[in-house]
Formats: sequence, C-alpha cells, structure tokens
Amino acid sequence: VSCYGATSIKTPNIDRIAQQGLKFTNAHCTSATSTPSRYSLLTGEYAWRRKGTNVLPGDASAIIAPGRTTIASVLKKAGYTTGVVGKWHLGLGPAGGPDWNGEITHSPLDIGFDYCFLIPATGDRVPCVYVENRRVLRLDPSDPIKVDYQKKIGDWPTGKENPELLKMHPSHGHDMTIVNGISRIGYMTGGRSALWVDEDMADTITRRPVQFIEKNRNKPFFLYFATHDIHVPRVPHPRFAGKSGMGPRGDAILEFDWSVGEILNTIKRLKLDKKTLIIVTSDNGPVVDDGYKDMAVELLGNHKPAGPLRGGKYSLFDGGTRVIFIARWTGTIKPGTSDALFSQIDLLASFAALTGQKLEEDDAPDSFNMLNTLLGKDKKGREWLVEHSGRLTIIKGDWKYIEPGPGAKIQINTNTETGNDPMPQLYNLKNDIGEKNNLAEQYPEIVKELSKLLDQIKSTGKTRNLPHILVTSN
Repeated sequence: VSCYGATSIKTPNIDRIAQQGLKFTNAHCTSATSTPSRYSLLTGEYAWRRKGTNVLPGDASAIIAPGRTTIASVLKKAGYTTGVVGKWHLGLGPAGGPDWNGEITHSPLDIGFDYCFLIPATGDRVPCVYVENRRVLRLDPSDPIKVDYQKKIGDWPTGKENPELLKMHPSHGHDMTIVNGISRIGYMTGGRSALWVDEDMADTITRRPVQFIEKNRNKPFFLYFATHDIHVPRVPHPRFAGKSGMGPRGDAILEFDWSVGEILNTIKRLKLDKKTLIIVTSDNGPVVDDGYKDMAVELLGNHKPAGPLRGGKYSLFDGGTRVIFIARWTGTIKPGTSDALFSQIDLLASFAALTGQKLEEDDAPDSFNMLNTLLGKDKKGREWLVEHSGRLTIIKGDWKYIEPGPGAKIQINTNTETGNDPMPQLYNLKNDIGEKNNLAEQYPEIVKELSKLLDQIKSTGKTRNLPHILVTSN
C-alpha cells in the first residue's frame, strides 16, 4: 500500500490512518497463511501447537472450540458488544463439519461474538454462500446445499470439465465446481438462491460493519472486519475494474482501500474518533499468482508487493509474516512510525489489559501484554517473536534464525521462495532486511542461542508465564 512505499498504486484511506496514527514497520502475524494466522490472532496461542490448524477446506469443523477464550470473549466480558464480518476460514460446526441446511453451531457466536456475517472459508472454496449468525443467508429449504471435498456431487459443471463456461480460468488447481463463472476448490450443489456474486462481495460485507457500528454507536463495541480483498478469486466490482492498471489484483487493492474508507467515514460521521481504536493489518504476506489467470504477474510492472522483503505468502522469510500494521486512536496514540517488534498474537492480552480483564492461567498461552507498544509508549516491543510456515523461525533483536529442514526452496505454483533449507539460516535484519546473506557459519554462537530459545518455546506449551529472563512484557 502507498503509505508503506508503493508508488504504482494509491491507497488514500489506509494512508489517512497512517498519517493520523502509528505505522509499525516491524509488526508480524504469526503464520504465512490464513488459517493458522487468524487462529493465533483470535486465541493468543501459536497455531503450530495444535494439530488441524493448517489451511482448512471449506467444510471443515470449527478449530476454536466453543467456550475458548478469544479476543471477542475477553471484550464481551468487559461489556463490549462484539461482531465479526467477512472471511472466517476457521471452520464451523462440530466434528464432521457444519449443517449448511440447518442451525450452524460451533460458530463465532460460541466463542464470544454477539453477531457474525461470514464468508465461511474463502472466496475460492465452496460453499459460495454467506452465513449470518447460525444460518445460511437466503437459503431455500427446497434446494438444500451439499458439499464434498473428496468427490464430485450433483450435476453442476466444473472448471476441469467445462472450461468454456468460465469467465476466469484457473492457473493451478481451482478447477472444481463453477459458481458465477469461476471454478473453485471443492464440489457443491444446491443453494442457488443463497449463492454470492463475487463482484458484489465487497459491498455486501462492508455494508454490515457500517450497520453494526451505527447500531452500537452509544455503547462499547468490538468489530473484527476481515475483508476478502485481495484474496483470490479477485473479481472487483465494475466501478473498480480496470482502475489500477495492474489488473484485478491491483483493482482489488483499491477496493480494499475503499472498504477501509467506509469504516473510517462511519466512525467520523458518528463522532466516535476519540473513542475508537482502529487497527489495519493483514493475516499474511502477499502472493501474486495464487491460482487464477488474472494477469497479476503480467501487469505487476514495477510494483513490489512485499517491498524490500524476501518471500511472501507461504514463506519462512519475512515477506510471509512481516505485515502492514497501523493503529489509530485519535487523542490517545500519537501519530508517527514505530520500529518496535510486535506480534498480532499479543492483541488478546493487550486488549485484556486495556479493559481491565484478568486472564486465567490457561488463557492465551502465548499472548503478552504489549499495550504500551501498541499505544506508542514503548519503542522496543517484544524481546523475541516466532514465525511459522511449515516450520519455525525466531526473531530476537536484529537477528532472525530459520530452522533447518527438508522441502522445496521454491513453491512452484506461486513462484514463492519458501525459505526451506537443509542448513540453518541466520540473518541480521537491521543490515539485511531482504534476508540475502546467511550468516549462520560466521556466528555459530548466535545460531546456538536462538535454536535453544526456540526449542524452549516449543517445549513449554506456553510462553506467557515463562520466567522473566526469557520474555519481556509490558
């Protein structure tokens, strides 16, 4: 986005938040893909500690169990009305998955949210329907939904069998059931009246947060708004199509910025600026070709999606996990830039501290209270943080260590450098933010120190209550 250095594209609404708030340059999500990253953000627990938290199919059961402490449950306990709108991708329903045609249990409503309006998984996964609270929106009971990720069901055409029906073709995978002229991952049939229209998705999911804020304007509220842009398939509304000069991927960035602007304008119109902390961030780094022929590679030009960082989505390099993070709270957070080391996993404990909530012993096992860092009062931030994409890396101070292990160095489909290497990797991020010079052989003592620290973090099962010598907490 332009406030982080992009010149080929302008994001004025995100830039406005950056100008009025605190822009972090060293903030990280926990994982280089969506599901584990969002799991960690909401629960305060590293996703790699639990099986089943990798990228999920669209019919997966809920991976956050009912009653689990989350950001939403902590804030609800503090008297906040809580809502989630947009991309979920953390599973729904009990073991075996959700009942798409009945009441959907094991949902956000069972982990602290009062209201939800969901894209159940992602736009490229079936079922292509919205879920509002515990029901599929606009579902006709006489046309029930059926979903299968193992075999074809029903007679709906697929991208593999009927490519002539497609308005956007897959570049790899994504060749199963066709909905709205786009083939997806997984098979579905039924639910015709409930199907979304991709071009209208941003409008549909942005309308709900505006309504939620308006409805709750006179009381404390928490909104987790997870836009779909710029995830694939990138099918922006016609008013954005062709406007970026970079194809649908660039147009989707403009559409995302518009969504941010709608939230900002609502907060301003209702005179809630001084009462509202707004955070803009991402669940993982960028990817250009992520499964559809949308000209993203061909029209990229001089634009560098990860800026100076190496890698991107799916990568152990910082391009996968060092993300945009901007916090604005008019009158409370002083505008500027922060180089403090910060992790999204700390939002839960920080929000608990902000609202005077005491966490139980087993709550948010890896979340530290970094409220002073979030508010710009502490310039250092974390002593260390862990990143994840298949295996683990750790950053401490200027140093980043990547665990050795097998695996391809390039993910062929997306042309992303994975960071996999059978040898240890050590980078000095202060001097080499692009992680080009592996210094592991030159500094074996640092490799040993960080490897030992990472092993300790893995073996403990939690880090929030580790001895102070290991962690720095505000």
